[in-house]
Amino acid sequence: MKLYGIPNCDTIKKAKKWLEANGVNYEFHDYRKQGVDGNWLQARCEEHGWENVLNRRGTTWRQLDEDTKNNVDAASAIELMQEHPAMIKRPLLGPLSGSTNDTYLLGFKADAYEAALL
Repeated sequence: MKLYGIPNCDTIKKAKKWLEANGVNYEFHDYRKQGVDGNWLQARCEEHGWENVLNRRGTTWRQLDEDTKNNVDAASAIELMQEHPAMIKRPLLGPLSGSTNDTYLLGFKADAYEAALL
């Protein structure tokens, strides 16, 4: 199982702390150092909806020009997230064991992690 994100993200730090405290083994995938596979990102967008995977709260999104922000669609969102990995909502954790279709958790909520992993 991999935890996908950016190491200095507070939500990633919370997720790591929870995983370690609960003895859940994981490997960390740093988007900035290791990149983002387009097919993998496409699958996550199909699973959760690109609108949910695209992080519109961060500074990277806010720095985009208004035309780009107003005309984003699934294809352009994936391109933006590949170009700017900080625009991917964090964390993504998976694939969950026992899932038959590479299910991933999006975001961090302790109760969701507990239900899926313990």
